[in-house]
Amino acid sequence: MKIKWLGHACFIIEGRDRIIVDPFIEGNPLCKEKVSNIKVDIVAVTHSHDDHLGNAIEIAKNNNAKIVAIHEIACYAESEGASAEGINIGGGIKIRNTEIHMVPAFHSSGDTCPAGLVIDTEKPVYHAGDTCLFSDMKLIGELYKPHVALLPIGGRYTMDARQAAIAVKLIKPKIAIPMHYNTFDLIKCNPEEFKRIAEAEVIIMKPNEEIEIK
Repeated sequence: MKIKWLGHACFIIEGRDRIIVDPFIEGNPLCKEKVSNIKVDIVAVTHSHDDHLGNAIEIAKNNNAKIVAIHEIACYAESEGASAEGINIGGGIKIRNTEIHMVPAFHSSGDTCPAGLVIDTEKPVYHAGDTCLFSDMKLIGELYKPHVALLPIGGRYTMDARQAAIAVKLIKPKIAIPMHYNTFDLIKCNPEEFKRIAEAEVIIMKPNEEIEIK
């Protein structure tokens, strides 16, 4: 399985299928990709903020790909001419060869509910979305046994590094990858602090870097 970080909370996860999560491309100062160059099978969205919903509709249309998101976002995407499948907290769906489960997140999100996603396209990957630390992350770990956890560490709008390290204790992934930091001045932090205190293998990715997960 391969994981590519496009900065902020945007990742491309490639296993049995190729999935982009929270495709904030245009306006993302860390992302070097162009929307027109992105090739994926599935577009997954955690919540409706512009820095997460981003270019989801355009990418889905360009690739004839399904958007997977909470029901209200899926309805909106369909009204804009994209193909979408709505799911909700505690539920999930299989698209092509990939299972996507929706789990809680605690954050604001306009008229819709924020979420995290467990994406199993070869190995389970937990994308926490934008969230605070919450104790039921332990249940996410027990239910879905994520191999990789993608966790926000930037503070201010989400967990900071210290809280994300506690999240690692609850989830117990083999690998933790920090996200949602250093995109803007308001969420600047040093990811080495997270690596120092988290009880897992921490991989600090560079924006636009792709790694292989074994």
